[in-house]
Parts: sequence; C-alpha cells; structure tokens
Amino acid sequence: MERKQAEERVQQLRELLDKYGYYYYVKDNPIVPDAEYDERLQELIQLENDFPDLQAPDSPTVRVGGAPLEGFRKVQHRIPMLSLGNAFNEQDVRDFDRRVRQVTGDNVEYVCELKIDGLAVSLSYEDGLFVLGATRGDGTTGEDITHNLKTVRAIPLRLDEAVDIEVRGEVFMPERSFLSLNEDKEKNGEEPFANPRNAAAGSLRQLDPKIAAKRNLDIFLYGAGNDDELDVNTHAESLEFMEQLGFKVNPETKKCRTIEEVLEFVDYWTENRNGLSYEIDGIVIKVDDLGQREDLGFTAKSPRWATAYKFPAEEKVTTLEDIILSVGRTGVVTPTAKLTPVQVAGTTVQRASLHNEDLIREKGIRLGDQIVVKKAGDIIPEVVRVLTELREGNEREFEMPTECPSCGTELVRLEEEVALRCMNPNCPAQLQEALIHFVSRGAMNIDGLGEKVIQQLFSHQLVSGIEDIYKLDRDELLELERMGEKSVDNLLRAIESSKENSLERLLFGLGIRFVGSKAARTLAEEFGTMEALEQADKEQLLAIYDIGEKVADSIVSYFEQENVSALLGELRRLGLNMEYKGPRKAAQATDTVFSGKTVVLTGKLQELTRKDAKERIEALGGKVTGSVSSNTDIVVAGEEAGSKLEKARELDVTVWDEQQLIEQTNE
Repeated sequence: MERKQAEERVQQLRELLDKYGYYYYVKDNPIVPDAEYDERLQELIQLENDFPDLQAPDSPTVRVGGAPLEGFRKVQHRIPMLSLGNAFNEQDVRDFDRRVRQVTGDNVEYVCELKIDGLAVSLSYEDGLFVLGATRGDGTTGEDITHNLKTVRAIPLRLDEAVDIEVRGEVFMPERSFLSLNEDKEKNGEEPFANPRNAAAGSLRQLDPKIAAKRNLDIFLYGAGNDDELDVNTHAESLEFMEQLGFKVNPETKKCRTIEEVLEFVDYWTENRNGLSYEIDGIVIKVDDLGQREDLGFTAKSPRWATAYKFPAEEKVTTLEDIILSVGRTGVVTPTAKLTPVQVAGTTVQRASLHNEDLIREKGIRLGDQIVVKKAGDIIPEVVRVLTELREGNEREFEMPTECPSCGTELVRLEEEVALRCMNPNCPAQLQEALIHFVSRGAMNIDGLGEKVIQQLFSHQLVSGIEDIYKLDRDELLELERMGEKSVDNLLRAIESSKENSLERLLFGLGIRFVGSKAARTLAEEFGTMEALEQADKEQLLAIYDIGEKVADSIVSYFEQENVSALLGELRRLGLNMEYKGPRKAAQATDTVFSGKTVVLTGKLQELTRKDAKERIEALGGKVTGSVSSNTDIVVAGEEAGSKLEKARELDVTVWDEQQLIEQTNE
C-alpha cells in the first residue's frame, strides 16, 4: 500500500474506532460486535507499524499501552484538587444546608452525585487534545500518569471541540473486572487486591502501561477545574457541556431543589447501592450555582459549597488481643488496639486507634475483650464498643505506663490535655517521627523516603535529624537492604530537588507546634523569607489574619531556641531554599474603578489572555469570579460571549468590551 492510501485508511480507521469506542465505553451501547472492533484495531496497528510517521498521540492504538516508564514525574495542579468535608447523618446534611443558606439566602439548588470509590484524577486538554493526566496527590502536586490514563477507553483522546479544558474525575474498576483480576492473581499464586479501589489505584501506578491496559478501568467525570473559564453559570450546565465534548458523566446525577430532595436521593442510594456494577461509598452534594460558590468560598482543605455524605460504616466483631504504644513527633503516647484480623468495608483490619487512656477507661476496654470495630468515614478503623456480655473472666485490665516506651523518660500530662507526653526532645521515637513528617507529601514531599526507608536509615544511624537527610552518602545507602543503584540515585535526586521547594513546605516540615499547612502558607506569603519570619515578634504575627495567640506564641518560642537557629543555619549551608515562591497577594489598590468590584470575564478576548486580564483587574483592587450573580459589578464580554452575557443583561449588570477593559487598566 502506498503512503497516501495508508494515510487515508489510517484516518478512516481512527474515526471509525473512536465512534465504536464512544458508544461502547461512554454510552454503554455497542453498535458493532467486539470482533469487528478488534479486527479494525489490528488493521490500524499494522498500518502504524508499517508507516511509523503516521502514528499520533490521539490514535486508538495508544489504548493498548506503550513502552514501560522509568518513573512518574511530579506535576503541579494549576487549580488545587481539594478534598471534601464529610457528613455522616441527616443532621450533618441539614447543618451543611443551613450554613450554605446563611451565605446565599433561601434560593439555592443542589446537584447530587454518586461518590465513586476510586482514584481522583485530573485530565488536561489543549485545543481538544488530551495532553496530561495526573493523580490528585496532596491536592497541589500529583503524579503524571498520562500514559496509563490513555489506556482507559472511556477517556477521550480528542474532544469534539478544540477547547482548552481541565476536568476532574474518578477512575474506578468495575466489579466484574475486579473479580476477574483477583481470580487471575490467585491462579498465579499472587496476593489478591483487597478491594476495587486499591486495584484501580495500583493499576494506574504501574510503570508498564500495558499492565494498566489489561485492567479494564473506567471513569466518570464530575467537574471542570476551570469552570470560571467556561461559558456556564451552573454545575449542571458544566456537566452538560462536558457530555457534549464527549466525556462520560454519571447518569445517576440529579439536580435537587430542596434539602428534602437531597435526603430522598441519599436514602434511595443508601438502600440500592448494591445494585450498581461499581462501588460507591457515599453521595456528593454540591451547590449548583457557580456564583453562589464564589460567595461561599473555601477552607484550607475543602470547598464550603460541597460536602460528601458517607454511608453508615459497616461494623464487625473481633478480639482485642493487645494494646501497643507509639510515640509521635510531639511526644504524645498513643495506645493502639491490636486485633484479630477481620474484614471491614472491603479491607483487612488488624489495628484500631484508642486515642488516649481516658477513652480506654470510658469504653471499659480490657485485653482479650470481644469488641465491635468499624471504619470511621470508611477509612480509619475505630473501636465502637465492648461486648461485655461475652466476657469469660480471663480478660485483663490495661494500665498505661508511667515512662516513655521509647526512651524511658517519665511521662507527663500537661494542663488541659488528656494525652500523656514524653518531654525528652532527644527521644528516638520523636526524632524518627519528626523525620517521617519532614519528608511527607504535605511537607518536603521527597519521593522514595517513605516511613519504612526512614526507619531503616534511623536504625542504621545514618540520620538522626532532618539536616542528615541532605548529607546521605551514596556508598552507605548502597549497603542497605533493598537499595540498588537505581533506587539510590533516584532517592538522592529527589532529596536534591527538594532543596528548591517553596518556603511553606519547609515551614510545615519543621513541625512547629500548631502550624499546619495552611498557616505555613499564610506565614510564607506574608513574610516572604525565613529570616523575616525568624525576626517577627508576637505583635506582627497577631496582625496576620488567621494567626491566633496560641499559634503566635508557639512560633515565637520555636525561633527563640538555640538548636533551631543552629538547624536553620545548617539547612542554609546545605542549600535549602528559604524563600516563598508562590503567588504573592496583590497590593490592595484604592480609589480605582475596580476597587472592591466583582468582575466576570466571558467570551474570547483578542488582545489579552484571561490570565493577563485577571491580573490587571486584581492589581487595581478588583476581584475576578467565574459566574454572574446579583453581586457582580462588571462583565467584560469578548467575542462569542454566551449565557453569562445574557444573565448580565437580565440582572442589569454593567457590560464592557475588551477595549474598555484595556483603557481602564492602562490608566
């Protein structure tokens, strides 16, 4: 076959296979037998092999998986992927509704979606072409799993329109695929996956995309990360637009006009979820109007306009065999129940937190008791109650120790605390836990330095403080168990790369008491450098919004310590960045046309990018939001402006064209 003929046939086959795949994987309505699809796919594979220059990133042939990867690179989410707050009962749902109405008034509608038990991912498209897929990670930074996501046949490689869009969804493994996978694993003498969620996550983190391609993964898309850049006013409109582009949206999604309708939806799926071909663990409830979402805003971890109702936890009976003690990085001694292994909500549970001595006394727990255990929020195992009626007389009372189980220092209970605490700053357990926190995903995020590796380094006395991480010797690492040349080189590269992290990651990693990730970012943004923060007094700290007296006292006390000054000096010498690299707050301009005004951009701008326009407005004291509401002051309408412009006219909002915006921001 000549090249020109091959090019025409390749194009025909791609269009045909895309159509077949869309109806099979997105619409669940196959229009040809499987054998027909397979025959056409094999023909396309052969043509692309014969004419390699005809291969394309959006060809259906990439679905079978490419060459193995060496590792996953980290990617920064342009818009953070925040987690959701939880509701566990009807009252929690009503409280969520009450909080929403306090801000929005009574005119609020919700969209309810099934909460798929899978792995959250972000998909980015440029000119309609799929260019990047990433895991949620810590919400700010994820892993590039594009090659594996291309094997998920329900994900379109090219959209029906040449748009730039970032969408979020949940990749899952259907139950039939999960059962088939575990059967194969058992036949091969391998450990089966505990549940479909673990199977989906494990499949997407395979370095060989061919393995992911065989796992028959699926996806439902539940939202656009850049809603404010789409010409929509509601979440329902956004989902409809995504369907028009070719994305698979869950058909069970429902718009509810009252909280009673929401609760009816929750009740129905609580009773009927077992009839689905995939697992769900709750219902996601979202405010529909995007303008109201802007008004509600966010906390540090989650949007105030959405919540996740979690189905009632499954409870099981097992035996409490022992209580073991662990010492955290702040010296708190925590008791943990060691249980006879039992299956709860799809996973094997062997341990459950008992929190503190008071809880053990309150529940009347004894060693050897039969207890009821559940997973709080379907995640964390906890002891619900003791079955005292099943006691046989050989159960034993548990006594908390008076000395630290790690270093032998006398334990103390500080005023107004229920926890016992080891006050020895050189306690080995605290030092080790501090290291684990420092390298964790939310802090310095050092790949390859997980909990087990830190424990190994600590036990071999290669590290005792966080500065030692940056002094690790390659030859010494190679002598450790399960440390080959490739893994050691990757680890050292990750450590070196972490030196460039922005200041807030280092601040959080230092483990200053009461300084969480949100406070660390606030401090980094406010002061800019570690040196400026070190010199700050309590009054300066209290002047910052969100920094209270307890946090301010803790920060001042921390930086007054001589060992902290020495540590920071050593980290500087080792080359760690001590400056904030994130976006700084725009100066609050006063007495401008935009001061205190809310602006919406819609349509296509010709001279400015949306980012440029947004930055100009914010620099002059304005706020740019994604949806038109009664609180909107100005709408800037470019070409092909749609429903946002119509709504602006309905609400009698001032409308500008792009030239007016440029004139006002150039003054």
